[in-house]
Amino acid sequence: MKVAIVGITGMVGQVMCRVLEERKFPITCLLPVASEKSVGKQVTFNDNQHTVISMEEAISEKPDLAIFSAGGNTALKYAPLFAQVGTTVIDNSSAFRMHEDKPLIVPEVNIHCLKQNDKIIANPNCSTIQLVVALKPLHDAYEIDRMIISTYQSMTGTGVKAVKQYEEEMKNEKPSNPAYPHPIFQNCLPHCDVFFDNGYTREELKLVNETHKIFENNSLRITATAVRVPVQGGHSESVNVSFHKDFEISKLRSILELAEGVIVVDNPKKNEYPMPLNAHHKDEVFVGRIRKDESAERTLNMWIVADNLRKGAATNAVQIAEYLVKKGWLTNNNKRTLTN
Repeated sequence: MKVAIVGITGMVGQVMCRVLEERKFPITCLLPVASEKSVGKQVTFNDNQHTVISMEEAISEKPDLAIFSAGGNTALKYAPLFAQVGTTVIDNSSAFRMHEDKPLIVPEVNIHCLKQNDKIIANPNCSTIQLVVALKPLHDAYEIDRMIISTYQSMTGTGVKAVKQYEEEMKNEKPSNPAYPHPIFQNCLPHCDVFFDNGYTREELKLVNETHKIFENNSLRITATAVRVPVQGGHSESVNVSFHKDFEISKLRSILELAEGVIVVDNPKKNEYPMPLNAHHKDEVFVGRIRKDESAERTLNMWIVADNLRKGAATNAVQIAEYLVKKGWLTNNNKRTLTN
């Protein structure tokens, strides 16, 4: 199988390689792709050296699969060109997420929305992924009415530029090329992405709009506040959820314990609860602080944590690719005939 990783030199691209190696994804030919300034550089995959190539060269190779981690503008320009030569694209940017004809997929939640003829598949926002993995089994059981979400998002979600700002500030140096308008070291910024006229940021509206699409339910009432924090291990979310149906906390906890991709860590007496420090380098979504909201009927408080670079990006994309392999949908029909 010929696989292109677009944006391989970036933070998510590097994690993508690691996840593909760990999960032994069946790659026979790797096409490492990055911007023009990175063409010719060497990257390591499965203990072998590979030379970074241009987008145009990768397209000419007609790979079976291209996984994009290169930003929205790059995806909008090049993903359709890969699709035209028969390549299936999994895009990690926001470029195609809200396109009606592009599936937005979290395998544990809505893999049924994926069809064989989908050539461009959108990977949801990192905060959305961990949210819906934890909430979909509860939505199935009790029907969500309203959600109030507060996120505590790792600076790694902004990329290498933000990590460099943090490291320079930690050394008491003036940031050479800051990612944020304020310091991130020893600080919290209630500002993820750009602000819109309604006072919400793009990151906050992603949580609303993407959850509506993934749950196939635009009637869910959702509001969010997204905060950037000086953490490297992952994203955390405090979620207040109101249901149409009443619930017993013991039964609800059992549902979460059985949910695919979820690990419950919830023993306050022993100070056990999810933390990004413990979620780092892991693929599961961790849930804790599970308790009834005593100020409202049929309402729950919970705390959700996941590694934003793995399950929030790379791992989710690879899980989608694994499903495509399992279904036999990844053969590039422009190169060969699909055989059963």
